[in-house]
Amino acid sequence: MAGGGGGGGVCPLGPAPPMWYHRDLSRAAAEEQLARAGRDGSFLVRDSESVNGAYALCVLFQKHVHTYRILPDEDGFLAVQTSQGVQPKRFKTLPELVLLYLQPSQGLVTTLLYAVDREEMAVSDDRDYSDGEDEKPPLPPRSASTSTPPGADTPTDSAPAANGLSTISHEYLKGSYALDLEAVKQGACALPHLNKTLVASCKRLNGEVDKVLSGLEILSKVFDQQSAFMVSKMIQQSVNHGGDQELENLVTKLAILKDLLSSIEKKALKALQDMSLSSPCSLPPLSMRHSKAIPVQAFEVKLDVYLAELTKIGKSQKYTLSVDVEGGRLVVMKKVKDSQEDWTTFTHDKIRQLIKSQRVQNKLGIVFEKEKDKSQRKDFIFASAKKREAFCQLLQLMKNKHSNQDEPDMISIFIGSWNMGSVPAPKSQASWVLCRGLGKTLDEMTVTIPHDLYVFGSQENSVCDREWVESLRAMLKEQTELDYKPIAVQTLWNIKIAVLVKPEHENRISHVGMSSVKTGIANTLGNKGAVGVSFMFNGTSFGFVNCHLTSGNEKIARRNQNYLDILRLLSLGDKQLSSFDISLRFTHLFWLGDLNYRLDMDIQEILNYINRKEFDPLLKVDQLNLEREKNKVFLRFAEEEISFPPTYRYERGSRDTYVWQKQKATGMRTNVPSWCDRILWKSYPETHIVCNSYGCTDDIVTSDHSPVFGTFEVGVTSQFVSKKGLPKSSEQAYIEFESIEAIVKTASRTKFFIEFYSTCLEEFKKSYENDSQSSDNVNFLRVGWSNKQLTTLKPLLSEIEYLQDQHLLLTVKSLDGYESYGECVLALKSMIGSTAQQFHTYLSHRGEETGNIRGSMRVRVPSERMGTRERLYEWISVDKDETGGPKGKSTLVSRVGHEYVKPSVVRKQLGELGKVSEEGERSSKEETAARPKQDVPDGDPSICKNSYNNPAYYILEGVPNQSAAALSPELLPSPTSANPQLAKAPPPSAGARTKPPFVASGPSHPRRPMAGHPVRAISEEGSSEDDGGACGTGAQGVGVGTTVGSTLNRPPPDFPPPPLPKGALEMVAEAPFSKPRPLYPDLAEVRIPAASPAAPLALGEGFRRGGGVGPGALDDQSCSVLQMAKTLSESEFPGQPPRAPSAPPPVRGQPMGLGLDPCRTFPPRNAITESIAEDMPEEALWGSSSSSLSVGESSVGEWLQRLGLERYEQGLLHNGWDDLEFLSDITEEDLEEAGVLDPAHKRILLESLRQQQQQQQK
Repeated sequence: MAGGGGGGGVCPLGPAPPMWYHRDLSRAAAEEQLARAGRDGSFLVRDSESVNGAYALCVLFQKHVHTYRILPDEDGFLAVQTSQGVQPKRFKTLPELVLLYLQPSQGLVTTLLYAVDREEMAVSDDRDYSDGEDEKPPLPPRSASTSTPPGADTPTDSAPAANGLSTISHEYLKGSYALDLEAVKQGACALPHLNKTLVASCKRLNGEVDKVLSGLEILSKVFDQQSAFMVSKMIQQSVNHGGDQELENLVTKLAILKDLLSSIEKKALKALQDMSLSSPCSLPPLSMRHSKAIPVQAFEVKLDVYLAELTKIGKSQKYTLSVDVEGGRLVVMKKVKDSQEDWTTFTHDKIRQLIKSQRVQNKLGIVFEKEKDKSQRKDFIFASAKKREAFCQLLQLMKNKHSNQDEPDMISIFIGSWNMGSVPAPKSQASWVLCRGLGKTLDEMTVTIPHDLYVFGSQENSVCDREWVESLRAMLKEQTELDYKPIAVQTLWNIKIAVLVKPEHENRISHVGMSSVKTGIANTLGNKGAVGVSFMFNGTSFGFVNCHLTSGNEKIARRNQNYLDILRLLSLGDKQLSSFDISLRFTHLFWLGDLNYRLDMDIQEILNYINRKEFDPLLKVDQLNLEREKNKVFLRFAEEEISFPPTYRYERGSRDTYVWQKQKATGMRTNVPSWCDRILWKSYPETHIVCNSYGCTDDIVTSDHSPVFGTFEVGVTSQFVSKKGLPKSSEQAYIEFESIEAIVKTASRTKFFIEFYSTCLEEFKKSYENDSQSSDNVNFLRVGWSNKQLTTLKPLLSEIEYLQDQHLLLTVKSLDGYESYGECVLALKSMIGSTAQQFHTYLSHRGEETGNIRGSMRVRVPSERMGTRERLYEWISVDKDETGGPKGKSTLVSRVGHEYVKPSVVRKQLGELGKVSEEGERSSKEETAARPKQDVPDGDPSICKNSYNNPAYYILEGVPNQSAAALSPELLPSPTSANPQLAKAPPPSAGARTKPPFVASGPSHPRRPMAGHPVRAISEEGSSEDDGGACGTGAQGVGVGTTVGSTLNRPPPDFPPPPLPKGALEMVAEAPFSKPRPLYPDLAEVRIPAASPAAPLALGEGFRRGGGVGPGALDDQSCSVLQMAKTLSESEFPGQPPRAPSAPPPVRGQPMGLGLDPCRTFPPRNAITESIAEDMPEEALWGSSSSSLSVGESSVGEWLQRLGLERYEQGLLHNGWDDLEFLSDITEEDLEEAGVLDPAHKRILLESLRQQQQQQQK
């Protein structure tokens, strides 16, 4: 066709968008609509997800979806992308293009036959009269400055000025321009009319320049008298001259202003330096002063001793622990006879480790350094768990304050959210910033310690930006005596977010970004929506989103859509990561606001539960929790346990009454009390984050919402600078992939490639297209890449200290449309080592889980770059060797977790710390036995045949599933099955809506937590094998006994290990090392040998979407397929033994993140078990307990010298094997990493250690 497509202003959609055009429909949703249409030749057109302004033509043929990109050229014409060398056909509009392909034989896979029309949605009215919202949404505030920090006030008449200037210019071009042209034709050298126009246009500018010069005149008289004279003269001249010289004077004044502004600071600095030499020092500016000194805090504690020792003493020993943060000292004082006191002072560097008891919430072990390389431990019982946390926080603060590190390892963040109800805030909001009120609050000893970052989100905030931020700063200054700096303020109508930072951190903040998204009526009004801020704190990226979602009890789907729109449209973070939604762009993303999700329960029942302070039944019917259960929103986000009453809808002026009825013109409206105001977060795997408080105030009563608060302890990385410079080729670290395999939810059969992104890479890298592809289900595709298809990645720096903090982002993209079918993030820390490590996680796209991905990779670090150090947040550990676990809702989470760090990285730290535990003997590091063998033997059938061949892990909603229909009746659960308990589904919880479950044989599972944080167990029954048991992957042998609820975000927290084959369980009669004590005693003696060909993989459950058949899990048709996938997997391997049902069900409310990682298990950072008795004459001496290994020699070097193998001393010491007491644990793999490659030498070393151990046992 001919014609100018773009030049003539032709709309590419024609006069009106055709019904087959679906504007911003996602790829996955388009495939679902075509699948529902079900006829070959069905088609639709949507916007391309990969190219702005482009389209995607999606066609269904033989149950597969084929996608063609429609690209505009430079002239605005549209054409279907063709193979190289094929002349494209060009069209002005989309209807013209589609009209051609409705004809047969036009080059598509099939003729376009049946248009799939978009679903015309009725215009959703976001007003909810029950919430008291006006019939018209409020107008945006006049002062709305959406992207500028406070202080930059915009003159109210700036817009009229711009319009006036435009009008004057147009008048000149229409009229006076002709007069000037006539004058030039007659030989004139000036343009009087243009000059007059410019003078009129710059009249305001002239006045502004005079004001600025007057201000600079004052500064010049102080710092630069010569310039002051010139400025005064110019100002005088500007008054005396006018007319023709006015424009010339303006230009001169601008030149002087430019010179003054560029030089005044240097001259002022020189003058002040001269003054400082001749006058005494004055106080620094207020913003430079430190916060008020933290007073010495004293804690009354009791020494924890064993029963036998207690009978000797006769009574429990009382101590006082005094923490001097400013002085860097801990004083341990006890009362002795005759009212005398005995005390010992430990400086900050002599406190080696804090060990929290997992079982006893108020118990803490403190490891002190007594002499060189010798440590001792005392266990103390605090008055409460809150007091223990306060003590730990103060000691961490002390460590940080006196650290020799230039940059922090950890920062504290306050996050607050408040719907202000369109009225000004009260004068005092101290309880909000001090986290005082209801729920999980901070101890009074630590409540006044300033946080490093404060993030405030508000909704229905009618106060102007500047006034609001200044009130926040004044409030923080009153409480902390610090002048916090606002680094970002973003506003959308009455939705606001402000981020303030300690003055000392201001220069650590960079790459600040701000954005907003409207989700109000028709997504055009800003009465609902979100504002966001992002930035880098040194080397760690942060994102904060404050939102106000659609109100109304019944508008759940609309709220879900609001969330997905914000996730997709909020423009924050690194622009290079545009393929990833914002939930994967940041190391830590916090999402706060009035989410408006309600409780699905009768109002009277709700009030009864609230009066009894029983929140569990209410949380089970909380709409947000239910939608998260179904993976509809906030995929893999975490939320701290809620232990405060619903924050909405209170009677204004008090917190005693909920106002749940309101008479409106449309009738009586009901607002049930609900947790509308929430704080959630999502962090990269293997990062440190702990929520220390989550609650609401009870004394701020101006709004019908109570403010909520949360505080977080977050690990951060520095801008790493290599001390050895850029790596040479021989010292280069490499990221190598052996293979990658993914299952993607798609009906397409195109080819795929992977893109790799990371801050440790100079630029993103791409793989080649997949070299294997198969499918047993029309809605899913299994794709694989072998080593030759995957590129080797070279990090910018090669130090292990740098690499263990890095993450790798992967996106699986199609070759036909270059659109993403799923994204994920991997932590490099777990992958560092000489042998390949396995990874396994989920894929998501646009907030929806779209598949899963696994593979094998390694990060090779040269030995010259292996040095590392302990982070501050690794200084506190959790004692995991205690039997059992806390009942009820455990809120304690481990502050560290070296489970995922290679032992060679931290072995030295373990040896130096001399950590001790409560069990009375040195632990021989039983976790080494739990380390998997990474080398898979040849011929293992699990490599060739596994559940990946049956990728039926989801069902497209409303689409019949061929695999489900094909299942034979004997594969479905029945009451007469061999083990009916395995087929029994847990009962639904109160208020949960369920359908008859579709359950495959095998146990159902409660939902795993959103992250490594305490989450309620939704169902009260169910197998816990995946949560508390262990697994074999490939030929891995994995032991039992891992940390509970570790806050190191474990990859991936939501996929349990494969089911445990019964034949792989073996009772251990005599273990050559002390055994870990897991949460479930029934599994304490279980050992899992390396998997054999008789125990193939069954990973079907490893890919479930978030739970088996539990309450809310079957609310739609997409959730029952997980059990079907398991059935498909089992039907493929009829010889697979059933799983042992011996594990007890989890205690309701316990942290559920108990499963071992499906890929590998690293040595947990267990406290070294050693009984430390009280330092009294009739008690055992400190550190007198026997060791699990006693080697005759006093050092590793002497032992090697006796064996004639002293050549290996340097390698062993370099890898951290410098303590004889740890050597009983060393494995062949560890020896190889230390440079012992000769098999004979390995045998000599291991045999020597075995003999020494046998002697010790005798």
